[in-house]
Amino acid sequence: MPLKITLKPFERLIINGAAIRNGERSASFLVETQCKFLRESEIITEAEADTACKRLCVTLQLIYLADNPIEAEDLFVRQATELMRAVPSTGPRIAAIQDELAAGNYHRAIKRGRELVAYERSLQERLLQDHPQAPLATATA
Repeated sequence: MPLKITLKPFERLIINGAAIRNGERSASFLVETQCKFLRESEIITEAEADTACKRLCVTLQLIYLADNPIEAEDLFVRQATELMRAVPSTGPRIAAIQDELAAGNYHRAIKRGRELVAYERSLQERLLQDHPQAPLATATA
């Protein structure tokens, strides 16, 4: 079944590793074959990955887009292990990501990764509310 994608003006899309940018107007097209794609709104760039959970999401993107993701999968395991050591409450969310990866549901794993980033943000906000003078610390992975 074809997938219809509509891009906003100047929106980017990655299809099978190729970066595509739309022109001045919205455009719709159908993808008629199986492919790996990420919309700009789903992408976290390395420059934006300023927390442990965001770095983990970048690794999930690499796993999804790579032809041979073994190195990225190893990196994911190291990052996830370090993150769970630093913030044990992330364990169930990381387990959900691992379940999606094991099932081959890479897009869902990326979605779960974004949920992990939202959880991390909520923890940071709670820390700032409880300790307004405390420096914001994140786990390094």
